[in-house]
Amino acid sequence: MATLPNPLPKLTSDPTGAALGLQLPPGRLVDATDEGPWHEPLLWLADGEAAPGDWAALAPARRSAGLLPVVVDGGGPHGGPQDWELAPDAVSYPGDHDADEVLADLWEEYAAGETQEEWPGLADATAAPDSGAGSDSAEDPDAVAMDIADDLVASGGLLEEPRLALVPARRSADIPAAIGWSGPVNHEGDTARLCAVLRSWEDRFGIRVVALGFDHLLVSVAFPPTTLAEAEAVAAEHFAFCPDNILQSSDTSIRAYAENRLLGRPVWHFWWD
Repeated sequence: MATLPNPLPKLTSDPTGAALGLQLPPGRLVDATDEGPWHEPLLWLADGEAAPGDWAALAPARRSAGLLPVVVDGGGPHGGPQDWELAPDAVSYPGDHDADEVLADLWEEYAAGETQEEWPGLADATAAPDSGAGSDSAEDPDAVAMDIADDLVASGGLLEEPRLALVPARRSADIPAAIGWSGPVNHEGDTARLCAVLRSWEDRFGIRVVALGFDHLLVSVAFPPTTLAEAEAVAAEHFAFCPDNILQSSDTSIRAYAENRLLGRPVWHFWWD
């Protein structure tokens, strides 16, 4: 997988991150994979549980060190990232895949038999082409992600032990692939293919990857669909991306899922059985 130079090894001798322009709380580097230690750290993980404001404190790492924040589950039945059987060697590069082709393939394999319909194609964008670029507005995707992260760690429930992590990645959508996350392995073996979809959602809807658990993913959405027609078009993408969201929920149709989970909602949550 093509990546930027990894600054995390510098934290071995400089745990506060001062050389990278950071002021990090106590934490550790994680290099554990399903086949033993990786040749370099995959992420930095805070020792303490996350609190509102922690995301904002780590946000400058994006500019100064090329490290992106994400909230991860540090405990629970599957443990933290060091226990997740990360598999970076099984992941390709998101930029090598086309989102429409990925979703069309997954639709044919998982959704077509349920809906009896052909793949409808990608939904239209709801984000303006220059949305979020240096903006301080409520619709700035990075500001929305910060607010969602604060709400997530304040409310609890979704993550048993939420902790902040920093990941060397080109863009937020690449975070799962950058650490070799294998949460969707029963649905898609190469997480980079799903990250190609996340990249497309970044461009069309202003999403950011906010949280990861062992087998689930949460993204913030700066520009969610505002009409039922828009929501249904996005719901078809979600069905291909994560069939369990519909097949194993009370929203047993694309229309119901669109109306109850997507219409005007600033958070999308996915989990794979």
